[in-house]
Amino acid sequence: MTEDMHNGNLYLPMDKAILKEQEAAQELLYDFNQTRPGDHEGRQSLLKRMFAEIGEGTYIEPPLHANFGGRHLHFGSHIYANYNLTAVDDTHIYVGDHTMFGPNVTLASATHPVIPELREKEYQYNLPIRIGRNCWLGAGAIVLPGITIGDNTVIGAGAVVTKDVPANVVAVGNPCRVLRKINASDRKYYHRGREIDWSKIK
Repeated sequence: MTEDMHNGNLYLPMDKAILKEQEAAQELLYDFNQTRPGDHEGRQSLLKRMFAEIGEGTYIEPPLHANFGGRHLHFGSHIYANYNLTAVDDTHIYVGDHTMFGPNVTLASATHPVIPELREKEYQYNLPIRIGRNCWLGAGAIVLPGITIGDNTVIGAGAVVTKDVPANVVAVGNPCRVLRKINASDRKYYHRGREIDWSKIK
């Protein structure tokens, strides 16, 4: 069953070996979510124990919700996750450097078969999620199993990402669709006619 968690096969998540591993991971997650705001060293130490990989300068606002406590999360460097990131990390989720998550984003690698007989027997299957470098996922965005999002892409608030999204685009909606490419206007304006003063950008 533990192998089937990561190869896309149907499996039973209530398997005793899986539950034992999950409970140990959840204990660390509980400790992380109880840390005080000023305990930066304690938080970082716990994240290094919790995650499969976590890079330098990555900051996650508690509470974090993760099925396996981050055990299958591969986060690069200088990632920021706002409150209530939910990572259904029953299998691996990969996030590139400098990516940002707004509050209440959900990354769901796990899912269930449509046929009711299999759901009644509690079968599920998992597909990895891959999010590129320097992406921004707005508040409340949901990324479904098996999705890849390309580098530099912006996913609008509340979007439900049901298909892969290419690099260097703005994508919005439910289901999420490409609205436009990131373009020269984005280098001039940061918001509705508000110009970027590049002389002040460090």
